[in-house]
Amino acid sequence: MEMRTVKVDLRNFGEFLRREDKSPGTVEKYVRDAAGFAAYMGGAELTRDAVAAWRDGLAARGYAPVTVNSMVASVNALLRFLGREECRVKALRLQRRVFRAKERELTREEYEKLLAAAPERTGLIMETVCATGIRVSELRYITVEAARSGSAEIRLKGKIRTILLPGKLCRKLLKYAKKQKTASGEIFLTGNGKPLTRGQIWAEMKAVCKKAGVDPRKVFPHNLRHLFARTFYRVTRDIAKLADVLGHSSIETTRIYLISTGEEHARVLDRLGLVS
Repeated sequence: MEMRTVKVDLRNFGEFLRREDKSPGTVEKYVRDAAGFAAYMGGAELTRDAVAAWRDGLAARGYAPVTVNSMVASVNALLRFLGREECRVKALRLQRRVFRAKERELTREEYEKLLAAAPERTGLIMETVCATGIRVSELRYITVEAARSGSAEIRLKGKIRTILLPGKLCRKLLKYAKKQKTASGEIFLTGNGKPLTRGQIWAEMKAVCKKAGVDPRKVFPHNLRHLFARTFYRVTRDIAKLADVLGHSSIETTRIYLISTGEEHARVLDRLGLVS
């Protein structure tokens, strides 16, 4: 596809990503980032230097390095779709972090405050994600049939894994489904019977923050998955099993979920006793 400027049909780009077995959430993000990049480029000539300038400009405007790198991944996929792989750029080089910023870490206490303040559906969604470790895009596999059997088969990115649902959660899910007159299929639906989008779930969770007294910067669906991972690992100390439950291909990815907070890291340093 020989073109010197960025002209892209975002619908076709989304189809291209789905053929590559990208998850619905990833497709949504990549398409959104691609649209932003195309707007940035306007009618300018598409070159590797121009893409690098876009990447460096994001960092200069204060975007976190991990955010910049996630957007670079989106645009590199776009360039592959356009047949302009020579314009792809490398991600920013990051030193492996040994602890996570406290202001980004959702604690068990804060999670419980959110549940106490949340409307029924929002609270049950949070409990489902946090009690199973699923991605928010995998909520569609939480069906009446899954709640009855106590397990759900997750099909995503060309992989299939089976997750177990805690008995108490199953009972709550079935009670909610009965109340909503949902006899089969997906449990979490809109009033019109359509699946909830990631954006809708995100907005519902953010709306609870003020009432719960929890910093909204900590409240988003993926942080519930992180809380599940840390809690699961504290109980089992089995990172390989955790990787399987989370659906990770690499234990290195799972390791990121287990990074301690700065406070925990400081306590470890104090226990070393190396200061007289």
